[in-house]
Formats: sequence, C-alpha cells, structure tokens
Amino acid sequence: MIEQHTIQQIISRIDIIDVVGSYVKLKKRGTNYLGLCPFHNERTPSFTVSPAKEIFKCFGCGRSGNTISFLMEHEKLSYVEALRWLANRYNIEIEEKEVSPEAKQQLQVAESLHIINSFAQQFFSKQLSDTEEGRDIGLSYLKERGFGDEVIQKFALGYSPEKKDAFAQEAVKNKFNTELLQKSGLVVNRNEQLVDNYRSRIIFPVHGTNGKILGFGARLIKNNDKAPKYINTPENEIYIKSKILYGLYFARHAIDKGEECLLVEGYTDVISLHQAGVENVVASGGTSLTLDQLRLIKKYTKNLTIIYDGDAAGIKAALRGLDMALEEGLNVKLVLIPDKEDPDSYVRKLGAAAFRNFIAHNKKDVILFQLETLLSDAGSDANKKAAIVNQVAETISKIDKAEDFTKQQDYIRQCSQLLKIDESGFTTLVNKFIRNRLSAQEKLPFDEAKVHQENAQKAADANYDDQTFSLLFKDELQEKEIARILLEYGNKAWDDEHLIAEYVLSEIPENDLIDNEVVIKLIELYRLELSFHKPTIDKNYFLYHQDNGISTLAVSLLTTPFELSSHWKSDLSKSQGYQKSLFQQDYKSFINTVSPDNKEQLSGYLKTQEDKTTEEVASAVNYLKLRKIKRMLLQNQADMEKADAALQETLFRTHYHLKQMEMELTQKMGSVII
Repeated sequence: MIEQHTIQQIISRIDIIDVVGSYVKLKKRGTNYLGLCPFHNERTPSFTVSPAKEIFKCFGCGRSGNTISFLMEHEKLSYVEALRWLANRYNIEIEEKEVSPEAKQQLQVAESLHIINSFAQQFFSKQLSDTEEGRDIGLSYLKERGFGDEVIQKFALGYSPEKKDAFAQEAVKNKFNTELLQKSGLVVNRNEQLVDNYRSRIIFPVHGTNGKILGFGARLIKNNDKAPKYINTPENEIYIKSKILYGLYFARHAIDKGEECLLVEGYTDVISLHQAGVENVVASGGTSLTLDQLRLIKKYTKNLTIIYDGDAAGIKAALRGLDMALEEGLNVKLVLIPDKEDPDSYVRKLGAAAFRNFIAHNKKDVILFQLETLLSDAGSDANKKAAIVNQVAETISKIDKAEDFTKQQDYIRQCSQLLKIDESGFTTLVNKFIRNRLSAQEKLPFDEAKVHQENAQKAADANYDDQTFSLLFKDELQEKEIARILLEYGNKAWDDEHLIAEYVLSEIPENDLIDNEVVIKLIELYRLELSFHKPTIDKNYFLYHQDNGISTLAVSLLTTPFELSSHWKSDLSKSQGYQKSLFQQDYKSFINTVSPDNKEQLSGYLKTQEDKTTEEVASAVNYLKLRKIKRMLLQNQADMEKADAALQETLFRTHYHLKQMEMELTQKMGSVII
C-alpha cells in the first residue's frame, strides 16, 4: 500500500493540463482548455479541461473526472497504477506501508520476470531482423503470411534461433538468475544444462494492459509431427492465462471508442485484422472464455462480437462461456467465417473494407443462434427438444440485471415462438432457474428468494411515468444540490460564527432526507473532514478520493458547460454588488442611461452569483425539507386509508401538523412548483 502522505504529495504535484495534454491536443478557451474527446469520435471539440478545478468533462459523451480517473479510464489502470504513473512522471519517490516478507518476495519475483521478458523480447526481435537465419526463416515466413514491417514492429514479433541454447547463453552472460529464467518458461534444465524452450519458432510477445510483457507464444515454423504447433509461457506470478487477452494493449482505445470488442481465436488473427485497420480485436488464445477475460472486456465495452470459424469446432468454441458473458451483462453477437476460412485468411482474401462490411451485416444474436443450432441437431426427437427448452431457459435466466429486464423479456418472447411453446409457461421456467440460483448462491430460503423475485417483477411492472413518484422518491437532483453547495461554498461564512457547511449539516443531522447512497457517503465524509480541518476543507480531497463513486460525483457536481464572461467579472463594486457596463463605461454614467422602470430589474441581473449564495443555500435546504414533508404526507394518507376508527384521529392530527409545516416552508420560500 502506498503511504497516505505520498498520495497527497502526488496529488499536490498534479498538473491536469500537462497530463491530459500529453494525450489530447488542447487549445485555451477563456479560463478552460478545449480539445477533441479521446473517449469517442467527434469532429467538433467538446472535451473541456478546467485547470482551476483540476477536472475534465466531455459534453459530447458525458465522460468526466480528474487527472487520476483520466489515466484510469484512458489507460485502463487501477487507482494504484495511476498513482505510480504520476509518481514516475513527477519524480516522486513512493513510500509504501510495510508488507509481509511473502508479499514482498512475490513482488520482487514479478518485477524480475518482467525484466527478463523485456530482455528476451529484445533478443528475439534482433534475431528476426539482424541475423541471416532470422531473416531467411522467420522474417520470410511472416512476409509469406502477408505481415508488413510496421505490424511486425508494433507487436514486437521475434524469432528464436535453432541453436539449442542461443538465448540461454545470452541470458546467463547478462547475469540473470537461472531459477527465474526457468520460471519464465524461456529455458529448461536438461541434464544439468540450460537450453532454450522455443527453438526455431516465431515469437509472439504477450503484453499486459500496461504494456509490460507477461509472457510469450511461440509458433513452430518447420513441420514436426512430434512437437506442438504452439507453446505458451507456463503460468507464473505474472502470466495467468485465464486473465489475459492477446492484443488488448493495442486494442483498448479502439474498443473504447468503437464501443465494441471483436474476439478471435489466435495471434495471427489479431495481427492480420490490426494490419487491415480493424483494431478493436483481441484473442482468447484458443481457450474457453473465462470470467476474468470477460471482465477485462467489460472494462472497455458491453458489446462483444465473437468471430470464429464456421465449422462445428468453431461454433462449439464460440458458444463456450456464453452463460458467463450473459451473467456479466455483455451483449453478445456471433459472426461465423465461411468457406473453411479463419479471420486471418478471410481478411486477406476480402480486404479491409469488405471484411468490415461482412462483420457488420453477418452478426447473429448468440442466444437465438444457439437455439436454432440445437433445434437443428435435435430433429424430431421429443426428449432432446425438452432438454433444449430447459437449456435455453437456464441461459436466459442468467440475464438477471435490472437494466436488462426488457432484453430478457424479448428473448423469452422470441425463444418461445421458435420452440412453439406457451410464453407464460416459458417465463415461469426462466423464473424458476433464477430462484434456484438465488437460493444456491446466496443461501437464501426458498420463500425469501421468491420474495426477491416477486419484488423485482413488481419493480419491472411499475408505472414509472407517475410524476409524484418520480419527483418525491427518485428526485436525486435536489440531494446532489446539497452536496454541490458543500463543495462550492462550504468554507464560506453563513453568519458571524458559522460556516455554510455547518448550517447545512445542522439542518440534515442524520441524512434522513437523502436517499442517494453516494451523496450520503460524500456528506458523511464532509462532516468528518469538517471536524478535523475546519475551516479549510480542500475540494481535492473529494475530487481525488480513492472511492471512484465519490470522486465521480464530486467532478459531476463541479462541472458546467458554461463559463462566466470576462465582462461580468470586471471591477465589481464591493459595496453594492454592481459592475461596470459591458462597454466598460463608468457605472454611474451607464446607469443614468437606463430608464427608471428598468433599473430595478437590471440591477437584479447585475448581481453576482456570490451575492446570492445564502439565498441559494437556504432554498436548497428548504426544498429538501419540503420533499421530506411531501413524502410523509403521502405515507400518512396511505395509512389513513387503511386505519381503523381509533387510529384515524391520530393520523388526522399528524396530517394537520405536516400541512402546517408545509405552509410555513412554502411561505418562507415563496412560490413552489411541484
């Protein structure tokens, strides 16, 4: 763990223009900077960076954040990795909390393996380009496959010579630890002698999402029935096959921008597609998709398109891991390559433009494709058809996230039509699988799982157009306004003795007026900070908070698409809150040119935002109180409808007192629109 004082030192040194400007061409516009958004394709710049607030916001796609979250989003780094990146940029020495000897040893081994792999990659690349054997055998093979110099260099492809210990000798000469060399999989010990593991093979370095080399894939060039076609690095501290997608380091930005990830099987498929300009592509390495790989994809997009060979083996491979993908909320499509081709050969056969067009027009819904395939195999066998009904129902039951409810219902409708069964009965079967999974995973009693399912169904069937429900129970804007006021004005004076933050927090002592969990968390953090750091609470504490929910909320609250004109900032009159005219005339001569009827109205527009701070704060707090009273009135009214005569009088008095409170608030606030 990085020490807290080191984190604060990093945050204090951050220059958001320096960091973001290294990825985006920024142009000064007023007090802010403007550029083309790196997260989506746009022609007119809408990506705004505020150096004063140390935040960015794209008003096109909605992405926003601070310097750390920019790095996390753009480079797909963890919070700690982003801190290390910044520490390295600003030459800050990282101090870490004491870790166990075992953990420290594991970190040292991992770092050593990274260094060995980097050395090996450089060795293999030189062998490919700088030696006669490498050019004659390795490079000529790659050229025959249609790979150009640019893509060879991009993926750092290499060649391991035929000599049995060429790399081993070079590594020992450079004093690398022999045990770690064996752990890396680059060499093996045979008869007390280190020999190369990847002899006479093309080398494919496997990069992590940070660009570091995790391991290698090695393809045999010469025909040899006894040797496997591909050899991969054995699993170690940094190479865990189930957590790696080949090509992701080079594809991550294209996936992010295109909002789609193409998944293929092999290394050469990825490289060929990249060379053709299709860069949002990764490979699973010929294994079944794992949960970790799916979650890697989900970091960049929810849209996954699987591109596999059209034969039986390719179809079977494409459907592996389908249930896990649906459980993760991914939208999965399938494209099958025809004519016994693979993506590598097919893109070279068609060309880049035609291949893209083929992908766009041949995507199949993977669940419906699975069902059609199963029905075709089953023929007229009634038992097989019954098994298919259960299998498909179980697959659809994995789509159980609230936001995917409509998608699940659409699948139920389409599949029941294809299966020629009753839709309501099929829905019951899907719900049965959902209940069974809830009971098994969460160890809930059956009745409780049933209640969960029924509640979810009621929520899905609810009338979300009800204006009262929307305003009183889903209105997060007013809650967020309270949080914004704390961040913007919390340190300012409310009266001679109290800060605005103290006034606001005293009015919502238990957060019982607020529903949004992130807003509650931010307010509680603010309350805690106020007790320690009054009266100078730093907004950066919230903007750069390790909790992504807190920092994202803080950024969104402090972001606006508008900027106060410089005309409205010039020479404010401290005594009256007025300013000089837009034409830079003296205020008195300007105001004399305005008709008496317009002076009072105009002066209201010329007041600054700061002048109205207390009004704004009081209004926000009162609206929140009014919202609570309205909620209590509705609840009390519902209770009155069900209560017996003995309870009616008490509830009526409660109603009267609530209405009195409502009237007092509305009189204090003026007119209220609900």
